[in-house]
Amino acid sequence: AAGTLTLGPDARNRRTALAPAGRAKVARMSGISPKDVAHAARLARLALSDEEQAAMAKDLEGILGHVESLNAVDTEGVPPTLHGFELSTPLRPDTPVEPMDPALAVLNAPASQGTAFLVPKVLEEEE
Repeated sequence: AAGTLTLGPDARNRRTALAPAGRAKVARMSGISPKDVAHAARLARLALSDEEQAAMAKDLEGILGHVESLNAVDTEGVPPTLHGFELSTPLRPDTPVEPMDPALAVLNAPASQGTAFLVPKVLEEEE
């Protein structure tokens, strides 16, 4: 029947649920490995132990499992939306105005040089 969800015998363990009838079947994403977590941690400049990487991989797999479970929802005939109800977006008129005086903009800054804000260095140089 349309909208019927069919589960394989090992669907609970391996998340191999089939999409509802009349819906495109999308191949399951490959899992998140500790190696993937290590790569993302390196890009984010995070130091994670092997145990933390394994735990993070398990947590991310769980999150992806929840997201994947949304495939079980029959959305045929449901238009795409951003919100469940209409929201108005109040906008002010886009009218040009005189810019702020740059010297006034940095007047209360803790550190400035001319009309520029001086900020502490955040990232160290790579070796």
